[in-house]
Amino acid sequence: MNSAKNIPESPAPAPTVEKRVVLSMGGKGGVGKTSLMTGLAEWFQENGIPVKLLDLDTENKARGSLTHFFGGRVPKVNIHTPAGLDAFVDELTDGPPVILADMGAGAGQVTYEWFDKMYSDVTEAGIAFTAVGVVTADPASVESVLAWASRLGNRTAYLIVENSTTEHTDFRYWRESEQALRFQQTYSPSVIRMDYRLPVLENATRNHGATLGAVRARPEASVGTR
Repeated sequence: MNSAKNIPESPAPAPTVEKRVVLSMGGKGGVGKTSLMTGLAEWFQENGIPVKLLDLDTENKARGSLTHFFGGRVPKVNIHTPAGLDAFVDELTDGPPVILADMGAGAGQVTYEWFDKMYSDVTEAGIAFTAVGVVTADPASVESVLAWASRLGNRTAYLIVENSTTEHTDFRYWRESEQALRFQQTYSPSVIRMDYRLPVLENATRNHGATLGAVRARPEASVGTR
């Protein structure tokens, strides 16, 4: 008797991750998504990790976009068009192993449809995703993250950023609401904190396209002569 037929087949090995796309959840606007993405970009660069930046915020053509902060180094891709979606896929095929893609507000439905259509193909090519959601004291920011998670499901890892927009931001809705707790229990997202920044500094850096790293690196002598 051949007992080999009673041995279950081993599951197919998971595809090797060749690249990771870190994608901001483009839901509610004004929560600090681009501030977070510029900070991540500088962190990767300062730690010598090659990274590609993609600006998918087609509505923000001037100040406050990744293109505004990093200039010509950031391709602007319009994923609202079939050609733009193809261009996005093309950007994934070569270059650095990490891609930071900043979505504009309201890009949800377009992204959901892209995931539904392309996810299997890109994962077979070794591309994995991390979805970054930024939450504030505003329950709408949390609801936006939950809406994205309801569509993306377990096809991505999750990073949640608690953005302190005031000195004493109340994250009670994110930390205690039934829906948010269910999301946390289901997907075990990583959670980090983005500290409060003075509005006068935040607005100035946004208006002039200066990252916080650039402000920090500015010679003290030039500050003292102003």
